Amino acid sequence: MSDLLANLNPPQLAAVTLPAQHALILAGAGSGKTRVLTTRIAWLISTGQVGPQGILAVTFTNKAAKEMQSRLAAMLPINTRGMWIGTFHGLCNRLLRAHHREAGLPETFQILDAADQLSAIKRLLKNLNVDDEKFPPRELMHFINAHKEQGIRAAQAEAYDHYTSRRVELYTEYEGQCQREGVVDFAELLLRSYELLQRNEPLCRHYQERFRHILVDEFQDTNRLQYAWLKLLAGRGSVRPETPGACVFAVGDDDQSIYAFRGAEIGNMRDLQREFELPSVIRLEQNYRSHGNILDAANALIKQNVGRLGKNLWTEAGAGEPIRVFEGISDFDEARFIVDEISELLREGIGRDQIALLYRSNAQSRVLEHQLFTAGVPYRVHGGLRFFDRQEIKHALAYLRLIANPDDDTAFARVVNFPTRGIGTRSLEALQEAAQRNNASLYNAAASLAGKAGTAVARFVALIEDLRADTRARSLPEVVDHLIDKTGLRQHYLAEKEGQDRLENLDELINAATTFLYEDSDQDGEPAANGGPLASFLAHASLEAGEHQAGEGETAVQLMTVHAAKGLEFDVVFITGLEQGLFPHENAAQERAGLEEERRLMYVAVTRARQRLYLTHAQTRMLHGQTRYCLPSSFVDELPAELLRRINRTASAGQPGRGAASAARQPPTAGHGLRIGQNVRHARFGVGVIVSTEGAGPEARVQVNFGAAGMKWLALEYARLTPA
Repeated sequence: MSDLLANLNPPQLAAVTLPAQHALILAGAGSGKTRVLTTRIAWLISTGQVGPQGILAVTFTNKAAKEMQSRLAAMLPINTRGMWIGTFHGLCNRLLRAHHREAGLPETFQILDAADQLSAIKRLLKNLNVDDEKFPPRELMHFINAHKEQGIRAAQAEAYDHYTSRRVELYTEYEGQCQREGVVDFAELLLRSYELLQRNEPLCRHYQERFRHILVDEFQDTNRLQYAWLKLLAGRGSVRPETPGACVFAVGDDDQSIYAFRGAEIGNMRDLQREFELPSVIRLEQNYRSHGNILDAANALIKQNVGRLGKNLWTEAGAGEPIRVFEGISDFDEARFIVDEISELLREGIGRDQIALLYRSNAQSRVLEHQLFTAGVPYRVHGGLRFFDRQEIKHALAYLRLIANPDDDTAFARVVNFPTRGIGTRSLEALQEAAQRNNASLYNAAASLAGKAGTAVARFVALIEDLRADTRARSLPEVVDHLIDKTGLRQHYLAEKEGQDRLENLDELINAATTFLYEDSDQDGEPAANGGPLASFLAHASLEAGEHQAGEGETAVQLMTVHAAKGLEFDVVFITGLEQGLFPHENAAQERAGLEEERRLMYVAVTRARQRLYLTHAQTRMLHGQTRYCLPSSFVDELPAELLRRINRTASAGQPGRGAASAARQPPTAGHGLRIGQNVRHARFGVGVIVSTEGAGPEARVQVNFGAAGMKWLALEYARLTPA
């Protein structure tokens, strides 16, 4: 027993050895919450307070459940595989398998993952002859799942207008289809399990009496239905409230509640306190991960949120290094600084896998990936795809490839029916047969296809012809922008509930084209003769995709969104893009609840760092192919100045945006006779106004807003600008 409790700090020991009562353990980042949870279970079993069969432990990931089982197996001489330890979905599946008849399910019911559920909804819409453009399948899937996660069946769903009423009808039809086919989706697992316990009093009482202790990890991430399910098993909310229920041991951190967009209810923690009449909250505040300066910054930041349960992280590890803050002229300058720092860190002996680059939006990875690729630094995108491998980018590139080469059958097959145009598999097979007969490409064989399919394919070919004609009068970024609109890609992703990330990535593709046009130009701004800008850009995209991410088993710098970083830790962390409108995100900054969730997200990002933390932002950032002027994130201002070390670099030539923030404000050399605000003329881009300058002498360059031609950085020695 002494070995079991050895090395626990006083609050951890108090939590582990609590008597049989309800408890909320407020566990700060890096405070050893997994150890407390597993040791609590081991303590209860080893002291004879409960048998292994009387424990119900709920986690949010299969990985966490397996880790808990593994730790328990090392602590106790028991077989943990039969214990009820798992995710909400996993435990509900186990319950429904055991009581499938009572739940109204066949013994061999199957579970639909997200892709299978989407396919089932598409099939339903097709069978009902429903226009999937008016009722996009993915949007309908989100509508159904959101209602289920609130415990609302189709029969109880409210219809505010004709459109919502029709979606409710489709929800009803979907329920019937799933019941006929004996399948359940993820949201259904929990809802069906809850309904089973709620209406079957003997069964509910059986489990209430069986599970004497319910332990919940990451309680701040529970949604409304998950909390109701837990209350039911704990004897609260049942038809017989006097039934003795389990003791609930909830571990969580309201400061790390960052999943409101998935339905997480931060208010569940306060509801637990009130409804279970908790005598007190135990706070785990000693951090075993980060140095003191990092924790002091995190504490100062999160104190700005109101209504917190409250805690203050501390460590015995010492203050450590100051937090480094870098302001770049542009997002490219920011990325170059980061890669330069990474190179230095690697020389110091820091492992690549101990360096993480965090960003608020997936679209930000493109510039970082480009710089890492250029510098030959292996990297891996954690929990996601590299920029040029993302679905929406591949679709847009396929259209660009068809513009450049209509005979590209791979590109043709990818987008001929995306977004949907009524061109099904049979039509495509007929087209392929016609192409083989005539020894032609799919594009050229389209004219030989008759009937309804032929009409639909002909419209697609006409679309590509129009796009090809449009390219002759547009710059490369304008081609990409125009294509995204005219092909329906933008409208398609606008209709998706979670399509914002994909739209941001498409905007970033326009930025990539704008940047490429500059980098692929000769020194006076004329495009290099490499088959034209479009062909060169497509080659560039292919080179940066594919095998250049780190190989299997190779250590690599980690790239990820802040959401994906939760639960992870690294020796060195870069939090990038710290600008108003980006982090905090403009969609969340308009109301207090949204801003506070963004601040919690920043808190999570800061507490990922063990030894060294970098905060980076830029004065300008490319957005939709145009330069946007940025203000530093308010979160940086909320950090104590004495914890920060601001970094500046001297200007250097070669690329737009390179140099320290101060360099951007240097006037051009008197020999050029140009100043900020002056109108100038360029032989290709026309008349523009100078908005920024950099460098001096032969290295002097200016940033000029040419209106319709966009924002350009030009080397004064070669640009041949004249006053306008």
